[in-house]
Amino acid sequence: MALFAMALAVFAIAYDFTALSVALPRIEHDFNADVSTVQWVINAYGLVSGMLIVTGGRFADLFGRRRMFIVGAAIFAAFSVLGGAAPDAGLLIAGRALMGIGAALMWPATLGMMYAALPARRAGIAGGLVIGVSGIGNALGPLIGGALTDGASWRWVLLLNVPIAVIASAVVFAKVHQPHEQVARRRVDYAGIATLSLGLLALLLALDQVTDWGFGDLRVIAMLVAFVVLIGSFPLIERRKGNDALIPAGLARNQQFVAACVTIPLLAAGFFACLLYLPQYMQKRLGYSPLGAGAGLLPLMLVFGAVSFVAGTLYARLGAKLSTSAGAGFMAIGLFVLSLVTSHSGYGVLAAGMAGFGVGVGLFFSSATTAGVTALDPARASLAAGVLYMFQVVGGATGLGLTTAVFTSSSQATVHGARPAHFLTTLQEHAVNGALAGTASAQQLARQFPHAYGSLNSLARDAFASGMRSGLRVVAALAAVGFPGGRRLHWWTDPHPP
Repeated sequence: MALFAMALAVFAIAYDFTALSVALPRIEHDFNADVSTVQWVINAYGLVSGMLIVTGGRFADLFGRRRMFIVGAAIFAAFSVLGGAAPDAGLLIAGRALMGIGAALMWPATLGMMYAALPARRAGIAGGLVIGVSGIGNALGPLIGGALTDGASWRWVLLLNVPIAVIASAVVFAKVHQPHEQVARRRVDYAGIATLSLGLLALLLALDQVTDWGFGDLRVIAMLVAFVVLIGSFPLIERRKGNDALIPAGLARNQQFVAACVTIPLLAAGFFACLLYLPQYMQKRLGYSPLGAGAGLLPLMLVFGAVSFVAGTLYARLGAKLSTSAGAGFMAIGLFVLSLVTSHSGYGVLAAGMAGFGVGVGLFFSSATTAGVTALDPARASLAAGVLYMFQVVGGATGLGLTTAVFTSSSQATVHGARPAHFLTTLQEHAVNGALAGTASAQQLARQFPHAYGSLNSLARDAFASGMRSGLRVVAALAAVGFPGGRRLHWWTDPHPP
């Protein structure tokens, strides 16, 4: 029952990352807001949870995982109600941001409790369960969100979190009784929390906005400079804190943990890129609805979830090196297959690539998480989980920023190169580039250029496919670079220990 309750909480956290994505047009209409405003309904939750996840892990290890889980669930539920009842976009975004605090407390506490609840030789089951349930939550999010939005209201997407949080908290309170390390001095490293959190916020915000503003924008440059300064000063602050540091020095001296931290970001870039570009390809090239595009991701998400559940058994038999290396290999191959799509490719190529990629995601992330967490003292399991998740978010966001830059450059080069053959005017070229960037739609192209719409729309599709191919090849190369990293994870579980 305890494992079920914690899995339920993981499902809610993951589901909330994707469920409202299909409801954004309805939210725009209800609040009379524009796209640049309502996108923060999604971004605020991800930014805050990613920014505070390490702090949540440290608090769980210091003050008790069960306590932090219940506090996080209460925050998550309370601000879900605020978001669900919000009268305007500002309060909805505020509610989503504060939900991210709850998620940042719940996630590492859940992993710490799961690893503590299982014997060491079954540790891989904990990683597989968390990653698998997370994948199912991500996969079903758009489907549940679409059904609730169409059948009732997008507000129920948030209100559904309340009974889940209440049930999970009640069961964890009743069934989880794990002792935690008694810390003589519970000094909170406020300077470390502020430095790391603000540094991550600056980086994630810069990478989020670079699509609209560009890398040369002074605001993006200023945020990147702030990130470098803050993260550069973080080790100096931590060195003075000793054992009270947010991230104790012992973590950086553990080679296995460091190998997991280095490898995970390289592989996370591909996952983030697929979640962004594959639904767009399905809508812009294959003509799918938003809900249909969400369903189109099922070969990736369901395979990912299914493999995660068996990854724990494979991890116990094969060890970290083989499990993570095989996962990275499948991810690289799947991304390469996806990078072969053209503007004339059907769904079959996508499904094949997504299935192979899903095998790799399910195998790699659960195995790498288990290898990283179990490399450290059990008293630091939640902190380790938080640090690993931070590297996953930062790696994914950085890879996505790089992929977006490559996509933009390649797609615009395709449009510009076709200009003589298509007799494009400067205005038409800008309009096609606007359709690629999402600032214009096919309907706007049709209204603006009714006689040339067919050729312009075809060019936009060709350019989108070209940009996506180039971007996916970049993340496939990153996954291939990460493949040797998996071979540095040497932990091996004997299925029949003495």
